[in-house]
Amino acid sequence: MRVLGYLFIGIFFGIVLFKSEAASWFRIYEMFQFDAFHMYGIIGSALVLGILQIQVIKRLKIKSFSGEQIVFVPKDKGFRRYLFGGILFGMGWALAGACPGPMYTLVGAGFLSILVVLAAAVLGTYCYGLLKQKLPH
Repeated sequence: MRVLGYLFIGIFFGIVLFKSEAASWFRIYEMFQFDAFHMYGIIGSALVLGILQIQVIKRLKIKSFSGEQIVFVPKDKGFRRYLFGGILFGMGWALAGACPGPMYTLVGAGFLSILVVLAAAVLGTYCYGLLKQKLPH
């Protein structure tokens, strides 16, 4: 029964992404050209809401759906790895016109050409898993 709940949350999230045009290639192009505030507003409001939700979870000691304590592990301070990872992520986002979340939304909306991007993302994730131990920390 819990799986159905996750499915409906995912479907709702996909509808919100699509209706807000967060999955629109045109809106993403506008963002990378610095022509419109639309995507920056969506990302900024998601950031603020995420910060607020994390603080609520920490202060009220909210548990997960399975009843486990939610623990936030601090990230390491390796600036270079986040810089290079962000650059790679941004390049892929700009080239593909979609980041990982909206890729699934676009498939669900019937844009089947995004399946090529989704396959490349899965392949890239697989390759990272193979090479992770050999990459610098």
